[in-house]
Amino acid sequence: MKDLNKGITGTSELTVTDKDLAVNVGSGSLEVLATPVMIMLMEKAACTCIAEFLEGDETTVGTEMNVKHISATPNNMKVCAEAELTEINGRELVFTVKAYDEAGDIGEGIHKRFLVYGDKFTAKANSKI
Repeated sequence: MKDLNKGITGTSELTVTDKDLAVNVGSGSLEVLATPVMIMLMEKAACTCIAEFLEGDETTVGTEMNVKHISATPNNMKVCAEAELTEINGRELVFTVKAYDEAGDIGEGIHKRFLVYGDKFTAKANSKI
């Protein structure tokens, strides 16, 4: 991995469609952005944040997500997520994450990822079969 520095940022965004709604994801009964979809955007922002620093077979896996979903987002509204790298603990990376829609903040929290080597990690996972 190339040298990382605290403070680097990444973003991700989407426009909410039927497939992103809680009622369709299975995380609720309402036609609003599903919490798991908001979390996916936050993880994607963290991945984007460090993507250019990874080398060879390096990748990261999410190991912890501690977020609050503080406001509902309706269908067809744009949602953005941002991640900022705040801590580097060896191979563990800690991000502050937040999400917002066109009306304001919708989520915030902390996300941790761990640097792994893709082939080795996949082989270990497959050894469970």
